[in-house]
Amino acid sequence: MGSTGTVLRELRGAQKSAKGVSLYSRYVNRPAGRVLAAGAFRAGLTPNQVTLASALFTYGALAAVALVEPSGTLAVLVCGALVLGFALDSADGQLARLTGRGGPDGEWLDHVVDCGKLVLVHTAVLISFYRFGELPSDAWLLLPLGFQLVAVVTFCAGLLREQLGRAAASARGPSWAVPAAPASQVRAVFLLPADYGVFCLVFLLLGAPGAFRAGYAVLAVVHTLFLAAFLTKWFRELKALRAG
Repeated sequence: MGSTGTVLRELRGAQKSAKGVSLYSRYVNRPAGRVLAAGAFRAGLTPNQVTLASALFTYGALAAVALVEPSGTLAVLVCGALVLGFALDSADGQLARLTGRGGPDGEWLDHVVDCGKLVLVHTAVLISFYRFGELPSDAWLLLPLGFQLVAVVTFCAGLLREQLGRAAASARGPSWAVPAAPASQVRAVFLLPADYGVFCLVFLLLGAPGAFRAGYAVLAVVHTLFLAAFLTKWFRELKALRAG
């Protein structure tokens, strides 16, 4: 595996299923992660080091949201760092599959970084609202708290659905394994508003406080509706596993 082109071809063959992935992740984040994974491979980096690089860009950007007064320049820098951090979050898994160096420690670290990100991003927005936002009402301070709750419940419930589903299938043997359905383009479009990459883009509005609040509020409502749909779907799937 010598040239970067060869590494990229190997990475294309080591992709996860596109099922349940939005258009942004499928056509922007994963390809960007593939290029970054190839670069990391050529540089001799480990998947865990790429995960930590993702955390550095993401957490650094969110610290800036909380500590620096919003401006157009800050908006571009924050959005760019968040998008890069998300692409690196994809790159670590791709690098692990390419090199065979993935393991429980890497998966654990990746989930810890993701969980911290979901808590910190809305905490940073709350602090920015409090310190710099000329809010129409103090009730706006409740919005990041509600969005944070939605994000954390979605993350934890989705992880549990995945783990419990695997455990049930494993306990019942290979005959219970359900073949993956083909990726749906319609579903990929439908999932766009719930994609973290799309959420990162709202920070381009950070320099215009009113527009940022409006965009953030719209996404909060959308994510809440998605959570309700996901919880209903996951509960029914797990109940069907028990009944079966």
